[in-house]
Amino acid sequence: MTDTVSKIEFRDAMARICTPVNIITTDGKAGRGGFTATAVCSVTDEPPTVLVCMNAGSAQVETFKANGRFCVNVLTNDHTGLASGFAGGIREMEERYAAAHWVTMDSGALALDDAIVSLDCETADIHRVGTHNVMIGRVTALRLGAAKGPNPLLYMDRTYMVPAQAGSFGG
Repeated sequence: MTDTVSKIEFRDAMARICTPVNIITTDGKAGRGGFTATAVCSVTDEPPTVLVCMNAGSAQVETFKANGRFCVNVLTNDHTGLASGFAGGIREMEERYAAAHWVTMDSGALALDDAIVSLDCETADIHRVGTHNVMIGRVTALRLGAAKGPNPLLYMDRTYMVPAQAGSFGG
């Protein structure tokens, strides 16, 4: 079977899909790590499981593997600068973390204090698919942000954006 969709066509198509922006953190014996991700989704609720995609060429791959834990932090529109920093705009990891307030979960994972939600995960599996690692995480704890008001930070057409219906989340 021959590929009929080019890499460029595929990337352009994916850019049209609006996704929430997340910061994925880890802390443990291998040290702190963190990156910005849009490829995050639920897998199942029994047991509660999510997946996160991380570039396999990232210098942080071994840190995430060795720690065996990660935390998914869903961002608000107030986190645009933080998202850029964790996407590589800030090189030093300690500087990235110094740019926000973090709460330590029972597992030791770092949750963004004002995230919409933070999912504390134990790494269940990691699969290499093309250029990325798909990390499967079993959710062991979660932390909910404010019930009303936060506007999620979204990514579409290669830029950050905020939904037009400000303040409509949380019922």
